[in-house]
Amino acid sequence: MLDGGELDVLTGDYLAELTMLILGRDRLRDPGLGYAKTFLRQLEGCLGAALERGVRIVTNAGGLNPAGLAAAIGTLADRLGLPARVGYVEGDALARPDALTATAYLGAFGIAACLDGGADVVVTGRVSDASLVVGPAIARYGWGRDDLDALAGATVAGHLVECGAQVTGGNYSFFTELPDGGRRPGFPIAEVHADGSAVLTKHQGTGGAVTVETVTAQLLYEIGGPAYLGPDVVARLDSVILRQDGPDRVRVSGVRGTPPPDTLKVGVTGLGGFRNSITFVLCGLDIPAKAALVRGQLEEAVGKEGLEFVLARTDHVDAADTEAASALLHVHLRDGDKTRAGRAFSAAAVELALASYPGCTLTTPPGDASPYGVFTADTVPQDAVAHVAVLPSGERVPIAPPVRTAAVPAQAAPADPPPGPAVHRPTRRAPLGELVGARSGDKGGDANLGVWARTDRAYDWLRGFLTAARLAELLPETAPLTVERYELPNLRAVNFVIRGLLGPGVAGSTRFDPQAKALGELLRSRIVDLPAELAVGPAAATTTGEDS
Repeated sequence: MLDGGELDVLTGDYLAELTMLILGRDRLRDPGLGYAKTFLRQLEGCLGAALERGVRIVTNAGGLNPAGLAAAIGTLADRLGLPARVGYVEGDALARPDALTATAYLGAFGIAACLDGGADVVVTGRVSDASLVVGPAIARYGWGRDDLDALAGATVAGHLVECGAQVTGGNYSFFTELPDGGRRPGFPIAEVHADGSAVLTKHQGTGGAVTVETVTAQLLYEIGGPAYLGPDVVARLDSVILRQDGPDRVRVSGVRGTPPPDTLKVGVTGLGGFRNSITFVLCGLDIPAKAALVRGQLEEAVGKEGLEFVLARTDHVDAADTEAASALLHVHLRDGDKTRAGRAFSAAAVELALASYPGCTLTTPPGDASPYGVFTADTVPQDAVAHVAVLPSGERVPIAPPVRTAAVPAQAAPADPPPGPAVHRPTRRAPLGELVGARSGDKGGDANLGVWARTDRAYDWLRGFLTAARLAELLPETAPLTVERYELPNLRAVNFVIRGLLGPGVAGSTRFDPQAKALGELLRSRIVDLPAELAVGPAAATTTGEDS
């Protein structure tokens, strides 16, 4: 990014729910840690180039110890003989004696204050992901708390670039259509304007692509309803307009903002207990009976509590080799007792090797239990958090909370659209993904699944076809769960929020896909009745929404 072309600010998003657990454990071992050490190693090779080019760096790699990382950057700069001015933002850490970590998602005005104070590098702890982009825009254009539309536009731009190359063709449903087949997508650039609109692009000569569809895909990632809550503004995703603005340039405009809630989201992590897993290979005939035998034997040996059995039918009929003829029985145990989840469980599984189903074998040797974490979300009043910007000079600047707030907008999911008149049109049996793209992800124990159509006609069909009830048919694991469905017509998209799909969250989930990253591709692979008249392929038009 530094070598490839013009750049004002380089951002780095290092924090995720799982990362906070890792940093929390680091800090238990050494109170001087708690920040992303990888950032410091990366900075050593590029700090000089950034200073030489006048590129400022804004990162949340401070994690649980932004002051510690800021000091470490100062030491690094001194060793390299570089005159780097470092500011940092603190106040996100909250005292929760019963938690490993508790951090409030701060807004962007502390970052802006550090930049206004002359910082070359700004380090934060937990801020909203978008704040890394919103803060520099505030510093550049002087926005205030009441510039809600501008703040909302920059928030959307920040959401689009926070997962790096995911908006330039990374993890993209139609990756085979990318110029380089998706082999090495370039990193994105958000050109943010004074009114909050932005153009998403990338350096010339880099791989991947920036199109309305690659941007749509990332816009649907890890969202809920149309009101995208943030500490400084609520951005209305149903107001976003995307338009192709030239090769590898997508204009993002029309974003409307409303006052933020009077509370901040708090991410709380803690130790959930201990877990262990083992996988049995079930080959050939009588697969269900073999799985039932193992289940009964293990439950008798260690007790039923905390045991989870997942049978993956990977076997094929009349297969010519062992792997193709085998199913996998994944067995998980979670318990507060490390001994029961550890060797007691492993030993019970191994002892079945000569006393269970025919062909009994395991994929892994027995292992001990490992601790797992859980993530929960809470809120605190905005004015209960001491948001402070520490400037390179050492001056501490308190960041006042927003004066104008509003109740959290109702995110009531609309009911499934009423069925239209019965019209008998020719259909063809084919994968749903021939007509739609998808992007899915995790939010604590919940998952989101955004699906977009490639043309207006396909969207007219999609919104009537893909109801919550239909989703339950195509993805049976969602059937017993609460599913919220939201329509985003400007994006030709439908977004689902699936409550509780991931259980205790990524760190504690025993699901095969613990972050629901592949959920969208699973849906696209399902065979359905597609309208025969709808063409397969990319959209002919490259605009969604209307400028109004």
